[in-house]
Amino acid sequence: MRHAVAPAENVENNYFAVTDQLKICTHCERLSKKDLGVRIPRPLGNGPSRFIPEKEILQISKVDARTQSIFEDAFAALGRLDNISLVMGFHPQYLGSFLRTQHYLLQMDGPLSLHYRHYIGIMAAARHQCSYLVNLHVNDFLQVGGDPKWLNGLDEAPQKLQQLGELNKILAHRPWLLTKEHIECLLKAEEHSWSLAELIHAVVLLTHYHSLASFTFGCGITPEIHCDGGHTFRPPSLSQYCVCDIANGNGHANHHDDPLGNQEMCGEVEVLMERMKQLQECRDDEEASQEEMATRFEREKTESMLVATAEDEECVPSRDISRHFEDPSYGYKDFSRRGEHVPTFRVQDYSWEDHGFSLVNRLYPDVGQMLDEKFQMAYNLTYNTMATHKDVDTSMLRRAIWNYIHCMFGIRYDDYDYGEINQLLDRSFKIYIKTMVCSPEKTTKRMYESFWRQFQHSEKVHVNLLLMEARMQAELLYALRAITRYMT
Repeated sequence: MRHAVAPAENVENNYFAVTDQLKICTHCERLSKKDLGVRIPRPLGNGPSRFIPEKEILQISKVDARTQSIFEDAFAALGRLDNISLVMGFHPQYLGSFLRTQHYLLQMDGPLSLHYRHYIGIMAAARHQCSYLVNLHVNDFLQVGGDPKWLNGLDEAPQKLQQLGELNKILAHRPWLLTKEHIECLLKAEEHSWSLAELIHAVVLLTHYHSLASFTFGCGITPEIHCDGGHTFRPPSLSQYCVCDIANGNGHANHHDDPLGNQEMCGEVEVLMERMKQLQECRDDEEASQEEMATRFEREKTESMLVATAEDEECVPSRDISRHFEDPSYGYKDFSRRGEHVPTFRVQDYSWEDHGFSLVNRLYPDVGQMLDEKFQMAYNLTYNTMATHKDVDTSMLRRAIWNYIHCMFGIRYDDYDYGEINQLLDRSFKIYIKTMVCSPEKTTKRMYESFWRQFQHSEKVHVNLLLMEARMQAELLYALRAITRYMT
């Protein structure tokens, strides 16, 4: 991008004003004098994530040949390597599955046209005020020939897409309210009606981007330097670092390097491992009755409704974001009050494995298989470690996290003892999970740092993958059940 060159005298005055405030290294000083008059953008963020040190993320591809190969393939296919992929690179097995699925949904043969796919992505991401994903797909929408007028707001888009607004709203915040009547309205809208195959494609895209917005906020993903919100031309105001240090994220402390913080949380991992061991022994000794299991689920479901999502004030979406969806005030929060009831969805009656998978595969071939692989990858992913401990079976912990998220959506597994959740997930972790899954736009760095303080960043990214996939599957279950009821 070219920018107007300022008069030499003004530039020189500005240059010396900046150097008075900053320590400039010799290399940068030489470059600055050489390129005097050129406005050079500086990244606003410190790497791909506000929560994870840049050096840790960039180190991944250097030590893992598979990650490097996946990055190269992604760049070849898209012409870019976004920050989401860089952070997911901690887990190359999962990243490969994720990118294959996303590529298929957006670019391969399918019921929906390419510009519709990107516009639905915009609608879904906007629901959670995720400007990062919105901007990404605004650019993609225009590149595939989308009408720029549609970007003025949902009311400028075709009636067919406008009708998807209600489904987008309910799926994002209260999927348990979805009925076969909602499906019927879309499939029988005369000249604006959707086909079943188109609707399945749209549902998968909506749930994909709702959950990806959760991951984006949960990992503190920052815009790339060339994107809106990713750069500035203003000089930094700190005096102890050179501009190049600040731009590269050097000199920023992180909670994992804080010896006092580590002392405070000493033993956190060992306590959690001991609880897992005790729960396993209890499982072997006695088994609760079905009545008791049902009671524990209802108790946990009720408690999950009352977990606060965030300390800060309600987020008001900007006009740039809110124009892409209807009813900005509609959210999960209304259902977290006492007295509200989320009905129980029994997986034994309608499950992904026995029902949803085959429905998706029938109407949108191969996608059911890809989604199933991605769900399994996130759920079963393990390196048998917990922080510095090796040879640890983490299946109990992974199942507790997955089932807690489904529990928040009213989904119950008859064979699971929900009493385990309170033993394994502490309050700060539950607040983080609830916020990231239900109101991701309110996720803060403080919340990210407050849970599992002794764990590695790669383990926290794994948690975010679990939360993202569990959320997507929960939304899909409600949508696919409503479609199945309509069809029968």
